[in-house]
Amino acid sequence: MSNPYREIFRAPGALAFSFAGFIARLPASMVGLGIVTMLSERRGEYGIAGAVAATFALASALITPQVSRLVDRYGQRRILMPTAAAGSLALGGLMISTWAGAPNWLLFAFALLAGLMPSIGAMVRARWTEFYRDTPQLRTAFAFESVVDEVIFIIGPIVAIGLSVGLFPEAGPLAAMLFLVVGVPLLCAQRRTEPPIRARSAAMEVSAIRLSGVQVVVLAMIAVGAIFGTAEITAVAFAEAQGQKAMASLALAVYAAGSLIVGLVFGALRLKASLATQFVAALALAAATTLPLLAVTSLTSLALVFFMAGAAVSPTIIIAMGLVERLVPPRQLTEGMTWAITGIGIGMALGASAAGALIDVFGARGGFWISVAAGGVGLLITLIGYRRLFGEREPGAICKPA
Repeated sequence: MSNPYREIFRAPGALAFSFAGFIARLPASMVGLGIVTMLSERRGEYGIAGAVAATFALASALITPQVSRLVDRYGQRRILMPTAAAGSLALGGLMISTWAGAPNWLLFAFALLAGLMPSIGAMVRARWTEFYRDTPQLRTAFAFESVVDEVIFIIGPIVAIGLSVGLFPEAGPLAAMLFLVVGVPLLCAQRRTEPPIRARSAAMEVSAIRLSGVQVVVLAMIAVGAIFGTAEITAVAFAEAQGQKAMASLALAVYAAGSLIVGLVFGALRLKASLATQFVAALALAAATTLPLLAVTSLTSLALVFFMAGAAVSPTIIIAMGLVERLVPPRQLTEGMTWAITGIGIGMALGASAAGALIDVFGARGGFWISVAAGGVGLLITLIGYRRLFGEREPGAICKPA
């Protein structure tokens, strides 16, 4: 029996750009927590640390789609190199300012500029799409990238926090910066797999987010991001309430494992249902797996429910990326995928903030209600926008600028 994952790497250059993309993507999981750890270690305050990290996250959410739009217009190499350099310099400025005890406004300024760091995950997925557009292999490639995302978000925080606590406060963000300045040139050096620059048209002047189908996907991904964005803070609070705070990392590892395992299996399937139908089913599963959280009474049951909840993550992201590939014109693919990835990030930030507020008022289990609410909202969004999820290459295409 053939291995579908081995098959996708038979394309010339696939392994090289995938490896380079892995290195360049590690900062995505390191910078936010690295900033929090760095500032809390150096200044002893979580308030300013969280605010600066939130500034970076918001800036990244607003800026990266615009960077990806430029990539679609001028090519990856011409845009990634200068934006990665600018983002790295800003992150370096933030580290120096922290070390030197600079005023808070300077920290926020550098965090804002650090948002220029590009969305490498979208760049790698765009390369896979050029290889396997309109083939079953593209689904497998997206599944592989979803698994890579899980691995990165397991490894990155451990490295960032461990370095900042074990060596010196700025060590975590410094490592993230080094991964970026090494990984981006490695990726840009893979010229033969870089997506071609397509002819400009009037349609390119309209952002991909103006497409109604993309709006549905992004809104749904914000809800999905909120679901598992509450996992970290709620797991820590619940474990602390149980008197075993250190066990929160085990529960979160099980959550990631559920997503990783199911993602590998899902990517090898060949389903006949339309992507729109699959997306609704995935959101329904994601919503359903939040309900058992309300019945959690121990860390063991939390880990079990987290595994089930994690199982809904990878399929949802895989299908979402497939939908974006269908909904947007090829010349706007990178921007469209970046909007979907950005939606997840926005949802994680919103979910964590809302869960933290409920936990402070109602206790550790209060955060679970945010996951339940986000699951219901995500499902409702996909049901209302179902007809808009049919792209121009699927029957019933009605995806038009909103």
